[in-house]
Amino acid sequence: MTKVPADAMRHARAALKRASERGTHLFSNGRYAVMLTAGGSGYSRWGDLAITRWREDVTCDVGGTYIFLRDADSGECWSAGYQPRGGEPDSYAAAFTEDRAEFVRRDGSIASRLEVIVSAEDDAEVRCVTLTNLGSRTREIELTSYAEVVLAPPAADAAHPAFSNLFVRTECIPERETLLAMRRPRAPDEAPPWLAHVLAVDGETVGALQWETDRAQFLGRGRGIRSPVSVIDGRALSNTSGPVLDPVVSLRRRVRVGPGQRVRVTFSTVVAPAREAVLDLAGKYHDVAAFERSATLGRARALEQLHRLGIGVDEARLFQSLASSILYSDPALRGAPEVLSRQTGGPAALWAHGISGDHPIVLVEIDEPEDVEIVGQLLRAHEYWRTKCLAVDLVILNDQAPSDARELQGVLEMLVRPSQSAAHGEGDKSQGSVFILRADQVTAPQRDVLTSVARAVLSGRRGTLAEQ
Repeated sequence: MTKVPADAMRHARAALKRASERGTHLFSNGRYAVMLTAGGSGYSRWGDLAITRWREDVTCDVGGTYIFLRDADSGECWSAGYQPRGGEPDSYAAAFTEDRAEFVRRDGSIASRLEVIVSAEDDAEVRCVTLTNLGSRTREIELTSYAEVVLAPPAADAAHPAFSNLFVRTECIPERETLLAMRRPRAPDEAPPWLAHVLAVDGETVGALQWETDRAQFLGRGRGIRSPVSVIDGRALSNTSGPVLDPVVSLRRRVRVGPGQRVRVTFSTVVAPAREAVLDLAGKYHDVAAFERSATLGRARALEQLHRLGIGVDEARLFQSLASSILYSDPALRGAPEVLSRQTGGPAALWAHGISGDHPIVLVEIDEPEDVEIVGQLLRAHEYWRTKCLAVDLVILNDQAPSDARELQGVLEMLVRPSQSAAHGEGDKSQGSVFILRADQVTAPQRDVLTSVARAVLSGRRGTLAEQ
């Protein structure tokens, strides 16, 4: 048996501990949405399109937009968040508020703060890295961004990623420190989505801008995102663009940070339905001052939105916590093991009740009218998730005895009616729906299917949402 070194075991235990404590956070302007884990992975989406590639994997926790840092003298490399480089920083902390995510870490004498926000006025996200030199000598740090471009529905990309990649074309505009990517239309009347990835620096730069649009060139043969050759070995980016087999957007700048000095670098990703529109946005975000403006507007909009929904800050945190179990399957909230083991039905069991199965399901079982408070809270959660562009089907199961079920059904319908009228005034179900089912009209096999596929199974009998 191969003996595992003690330091490797220590790193593995630390990584497992982080994985067990991982949470997620969603923030959005109603059109453009970002999800981040405590490690810094996640996704970016625009409407029903995936902007960056992401897969649900609680163990590896990879996907999304990353920023690598490398000391030009020593060759030491790390990430602005914990992922994807991993390792053991001297200190690391992730903090989420309603309008932003912050990742603060220290690696030797370099302290970094990564702030991520979504613009309230544009379909854009801004990632601002602030580097502070706490040492006594000048340091030169290379910052390199990386994201795999999708610009297609997540399901289509998951089904045929290699085929999906063939329709993406990239372009660089060096004088604007901007990379463009667009998905070629399949029909003459189709308006293709355009993406711009933009860099801006507030501080002293060294050398010229570098860029990469080919994933294979960035990672290198046999390498993965945790150890890309272009970062680990300090290899220059190829500065090529055009049609590529596996498109990415990556921009690099080297900055000089003197003792006690601070440098700010922002990487913005913006999307629009036309080239001219995305170039206008790129010009706007090719300025580090755009971050402060977006942050101020985003904070005000987030507070106004909570007020409009009638949701307090603590309740919003609760809804974010439940969303984490929807995005990353949590056994603690899933159905009972005996139900999961005996379930043999298929999606037809859901279709029989008008549930498509296209969205994750939250199931709540109610058998007493006095327990409907949790239903009201979940209805608020459902509307909150809509504002974060998280599509969820909420299924309310009336578990009362058949002789009394009609009374409880009426109470539930009264609770749900305002939510349904507000959400489905135009019949749009793309952001999830609310269903009320009577248990006496659901067969035992259908109930097993519903319970087994639900990301969270809650009950009015087991206390409040926070307790469960």
